[in-house]
Amino acid sequence: MHVKGSSVLHNRSFLRLWIARIFSASAFQILSVTIGWQMYDLTGSAFKLGLVGLAQFLPMLLLTLPAGQTADRYDRRSIVYLCQLIESAVVVLLVIGSLQGWLDAIHLLIAAALLGACRTFEGPASAALIPDIVDREQLPKAAAWSASAMQTAMIVGPALGGVLVIWGVSFAYMTTLIALLVSAILIFFVKTVHFVKKLDSINMDTFFSGIRFVFARKIILGTISLDLFAVLLGGATALLPIFAEDILKTGSLGLGLLRSAPAVGAIVVSLILTRYSVEKAIGKTLFASLVIFALATILFGLSRNLWLSLFALFLTGASDVVSVVIRSTLVQVNTPQEMQGRVNAVNSLFIGTSNQLGEFESGTMAGLVGAVPATIIGGIGTLAVAVIWMYGLFPVLRNQNKYAVEEG
Repeated sequence: MHVKGSSVLHNRSFLRLWIARIFSASAFQILSVTIGWQMYDLTGSAFKLGLVGLAQFLPMLLLTLPAGQTADRYDRRSIVYLCQLIESAVVVLLVIGSLQGWLDAIHLLIAAALLGACRTFEGPASAALIPDIVDREQLPKAAAWSASAMQTAMIVGPALGGVLVIWGVSFAYMTTLIALLVSAILIFFVKTVHFVKKLDSINMDTFFSGIRFVFARKIILGTISLDLFAVLLGGATALLPIFAEDILKTGSLGLGLLRSAPAVGAIVVSLILTRYSVEKAIGKTLFASLVIFALATILFGLSRNLWLSLFALFLTGASDVVSVVIRSTLVQVNTPQEMQGRVNAVNSLFIGTSNQLGEFESGTMAGLVGAVPATIIGGIGTLAVAVIWMYGLFPVLRNQNKYAVEEG
């Protein structure tokens, strides 16, 4: 690691974007906890709990490429702003449905799908905003600060969600509404300085250009696909309501603690990375973090003690954020400015696949074999992925030592 000074937070637009991301991501985390808790409370079904993740993923699968095109052709700030206003409208309906008592599993799935569609457009535009407002040499530090914003949200959001559902799901939904509106106001005042608008016509060549770009660069493809399969197999987030309720028997407050524990580990590491950039042995660092993530996942599955479970989840978050920062920096440093939207859309699809589809996989596996075996199997699968990527599919990634990559 190499120490460097950073003035990235002196950039007012980046600071506004950073704070906005904390509010919007916190809102999404609260929504995830609340919708999951309400779904399990209404149905008692692990499978239907997993369907929430699938409902968020399907719009992402269908809309990722159009979202990337949109982010490269229109003002990215306006896209984020509009998406957050639409998300706010969805939350208003969740509040009304909860207060009036007509909200059921179908309505929750529809809301999850609408939120997933909005975030499909918001994600690439928000990620592509960073190179629009900071200089190229500041991107590694900006990526680390952005990761810290997301992890701060993952601490604040789940903890608040776990507490707020005690007071009622409608109160939790209203809290997310306030957070989304604050974020939208901050985004409104962000100013971009580097954005280059694409004016060429839309055709099949430009439509799939982001996918071609990623698949033509083994370092980027290896990194984001590694994250996809590792989290797809090893992520136990969707099962936390089951662990809190049936295994650890801690209730909704314990659920908030369990959801926050990975983010506590992640924010500690991400804040370290804002000071000490990973600039050497990038590949080895990535694989080492993945092994820790897998072993911690297995430990969580075996644990019957709340504090041991929290420690295991702390390790999953601490190790996972290393991958997040490396992946984000690799993508942004090695992507032309005019293609940031399309490439970040593909990156968002990989992330969304690992998170939302991973929740569906976890819920389905838990429904078949139980939450504990599903979690342990997932951790073992993540270890297998690390070995296959390291020695089979992407050995070049293991020896990668710098962010800037010269590839054809």
